[in-house]
Amino acid sequence: MLLDNFKPSRLRAWTGAVSLAVAVAVVPAQTSWAQSAPQGGGLPDLTQLVEQVGPAVVNIRTMERARAAQLPPGVDEEMQEFFRRFFGQPLPGGPRQGPPGDESQQPQRRGVGSGFILSADGFVMTNAHVVDGADEVLVTLPDKREFKAKVIGTPDKRTDIAVLKVDATGLPFVRVGDANKLKVGEWVLAIGSPFGLDNTVTAGIVSAKQRDTGDYLPFIQTDVAINPGNSGGPLINMRGEVVGINSQIYSRSGGFMGISFAIPIDEAMRVADQLRTTGRVTRGRIGVQIDQVSKDVAESLGLGRAQGALVRSVESGSPAERAGLEAGDIILRFDGKQVERATDLPRMVGNTKPGTRSSLQVFRRGSTRDLQVQVAEIEPEQAQRRASANGAESRPKGTTISQSIGLAVADLTEAQKKDLKLKGGVRVEAATDAAARAGIREGDVIVAIGNTEISNIREFDSAVSKLDRSKPVPVLLRRGELATYLLIRPGPAK
Repeated sequence: MLLDNFKPSRLRAWTGAVSLAVAVAVVPAQTSWAQSAPQGGGLPDLTQLVEQVGPAVVNIRTMERARAAQLPPGVDEEMQEFFRRFFGQPLPGGPRQGPPGDESQQPQRRGVGSGFILSADGFVMTNAHVVDGADEVLVTLPDKREFKAKVIGTPDKRTDIAVLKVDATGLPFVRVGDANKLKVGEWVLAIGSPFGLDNTVTAGIVSAKQRDTGDYLPFIQTDVAINPGNSGGPLINMRGEVVGINSQIYSRSGGFMGISFAIPIDEAMRVADQLRTTGRVTRGRIGVQIDQVSKDVAESLGLGRAQGALVRSVESGSPAERAGLEAGDIILRFDGKQVERATDLPRMVGNTKPGTRSSLQVFRRGSTRDLQVQVAEIEPEQAQRRASANGAESRPKGTTISQSIGLAVADLTEAQKKDLKLKGGVRVEAATDAAARAGIREGDVIVAIGNTEISNIREFDSAVSKLDRSKPVPVLLRRGELATYLLIRPGPAK
């Protein structure tokens, strides 16, 4: 179970917005970190690194007006008192203490978190969920100076990034590294406040890169001990550079289990730059719904290997439709960059400035073709309108049955073509044997067999007659507004 934003189910009732207190110091370019590196196979000495990094780590406390004087579900008075005595503060989300009638007027502590200073003039980066819903944000430096912070623009919940501003100058600030240069097995460390324990340093290695746990974020996976309270703090390499922001954990119990995730700093800085300059984040969109390309489908279509993004549907009136993209196309390149996996495409398009004309290379019917698309600005998701496969129109008269692959199909009516926005295809009237085992069902519309486009039952019969029955048959079909490939394995002729 992946627990986003450090809110494990078993701790959610009493951890509130607890996050990380973390920061990183300016490291002179000439500083050598050779003595921090492992020597002779031993463990690295992190003492100098921590001393250099510490001054720019900040503690973030969020405040909110008292909403209700009641304990969270599952938390009794005994646990409330334990939390107050052990941590020196009330249980986040619990009842507030104060004079009668005064609770609604004064901000009360909501939680603690972390961040790091981006520039000497007081810009601070943290997670969006650390400051989400806060009425007041306080930033405390390691030298005990405290500032009231302003949240810049609208925190970006898609990437979980927020930027704060404090009224100060001459502050220590971090040196940003290059997350792309990280190597699996490389040592990294974090500084933070797990469970409210300030200035806690933990270290480990990079376990993996490019973990797909979000549409716009290829996370860095580490085994650095990260717990509720570490949110918003920096992940630091052995050169004293910030390479990520600790953001998520994987846990069954709510505590550390050896798997943690950090947002790559280059992705975070892209968002932070927009928040600082415009106050909001804009992303590109082209209006397609996509899916992975399986190995079997890639081989059966002659694509060679599983790559690209399979277009399952094209939004009406979208940039993709105007560019000529069709359901069933496989997008191989965007703006000259190879699309290895379907999850690559949203990031590439999202990072493109709206209004930009970009190139697309798509695979269609056994060959590649180049298209041009003008990227639009992303907007809130619209509910998809699904076409009905059982309309009021009468069934067409023309039908054909293919015993070899277990399909009975019929020509589409003009009304069905208009409703589905198709030029042609055949509607499945019944699916048995091999077709049924492949997942094809009544109401599906077949638009291609292999790399042969199907407009009517005559073309369907011709394509089926030419099939090699010893090989899987890739069938491109529409189901409602979505397109997908299914593989029929007909078996040898009897």
